[in-house]
Amino acid sequence: MKKFYIASSLKNVANVKYVSDQLKEMGFIHSYDWTQNDKVTSIDQMRDIGRKEMTAVKKSNFIVVLLPAGKGSHIELGIALGNSIKIYLYSPNDEINDIEKTSTFYHQDGIHKCKGTLEELIQYIWNDQKSVEG
Repeated sequence: MKKFYIASSLKNVANVKYVSDQLKEMGFIHSYDWTQNDKVTSIDQMRDIGRKEMTAVKKSNFIVVLLPAGKGSHIELGIALGNSIKIYLYSPNDEINDIEKTSTFYHQDGIHKCKGTLEELIQYIWNDQKSVEG
């Protein structure tokens, strides 16, 4: 089955866990769950986590970016873009298209923008992934 990675901020841990649980119930494999990490207390730990996250993104068939997202999430988005990995970019509102708040990278090929509820996002991913399978 296909692997996925979820990028977001620590403020969104509950949403990350919810989306992850739903996707796993559908049979997808979570490539790395950064929400399980303990509090980081050293640069060595940060380096180790960063390596695991980079590897997980590169091994994923798709990633989900839940906004609001921090610096690390945007780096992960860039890794996915650079490796031609499908990206589902989620915002609960239309902030993605607000010229004052958006990013140039949100509007590149390979980015599938989703707004609405988390349930709508999950259904969109399911339908899109099923259409890819044929």
